[in-house]
Amino acid sequence: MKLELSVTTAAVLFSMPLCAQWLNEPTRGIPRTSDGKPDLSAPAPRTTEGRPDFTGLWQVPFHPGYVINVAADLDAADVRPWAAQAFNAHLDNLGKDDPGTIGCQPLGPRHITGGGLVRLAKVVQTPAVIVVLYEDMNYRQIYLDGRALPKNPSASFMGYSVGRWEGDDLIVESIGFKDTTWLDFGGHPHSESLHITERYRRTDLGHIKRQVTLVDTQAFTRPIVVDSDMILNPDTELLEYVCAETPRERFGLVGRSEAEKKVQVPVAILDKYVGDYEFEGHNTFGIRTLTVTRSGDRLFIDFNGKGHAPLVALSQTMFSPRLLGTYEFVTDASGAVTHIMVYGVESTEKAVRKRESTVREQSQQ
Repeated sequence: MKLELSVTTAAVLFSMPLCAQWLNEPTRGIPRTSDGKPDLSAPAPRTTEGRPDFTGLWQVPFHPGYVINVAADLDAADVRPWAAQAFNAHLDNLGKDDPGTIGCQPLGPRHITGGGLVRLAKVVQTPAVIVVLYEDMNYRQIYLDGRALPKNPSASFMGYSVGRWEGDDLIVESIGFKDTTWLDFGGHPHSESLHITERYRRTDLGHIKRQVTLVDTQAFTRPIVVDSDMILNPDTELLEYVCAETPRERFGLVGRSEAEKKVQVPVAILDKYVGDYEFEGHNTFGIRTLTVTRSGDRLFIDFNGKGHAPLVALSQTMFSPRLLGTYEFVTDASGAVTHIMVYGVESTEKAVRKRESTVREQSQQ
């Protein structure tokens, strides 16, 4: 069964050796419940200056649909033709040219948009600067000392970030990202005009409300706005992950085979697959429902009602969104689609078709 890089990468990232890393070290000084567990609903801590304190190790979970397609909420016409062409080319080749995952370059803005599958960030806050450390040895510096963003920055992987306070909200603005990086796992490009604004509010000990706004008029005609709340991950520490030290055979990414590139699925067959599906039992990634739609000659899939991720045809029944496995549409003796089999590295799961859905056509120019 064909599996792709995204699932393998997830296995690599989340299956590191659990040794000598303080992975069970209690976090000092945080409120706890009567059974000794961290009280994530306790009041948010503050610094000696009275500001909200964001210090801690945080999970930064992005909705899986936006991990693949950060522009999922935009209309097709909102994506500039060159950017849409690049995204489709990257996706159709299953990310063979991914500069971060395969090229082992820093992920850049994907650390902000969630398109890199590195989901933990350690925040160290001081009055003048906030430092954010990532599992893959990358870091950000968010300056709070009143400096302005550079007027003509020399582009870098992680860009340049400054922050300011609006009441208890921290506003972070970032520019100066190299245009060789991607915005998501699917392969949306950006220009060096990319401007990212993040708004943070720590609502209690264990939770931060975060909204990310991407503005790049050279790639998109209107802003991309995505919410991604953060969850405190106490009593543990970061694991070190170095892409260059990962054996290349673990990735196994060769793009689509020549035979797969020639696959053309008739619209009549694609229409049979359109519908709503529900996973049986517990799902590893917290996905309960899949919604499959057709636009033009391509299927799209929503996860829990969001995402609009394009599916790449590998055969007449097998498709890939380049994340969370490969998807096989299964029919009964009469030819009616009954369920989807989702094949991953460590599990195989079944999503049962719930009801017939009306085919929704949208222009994909």
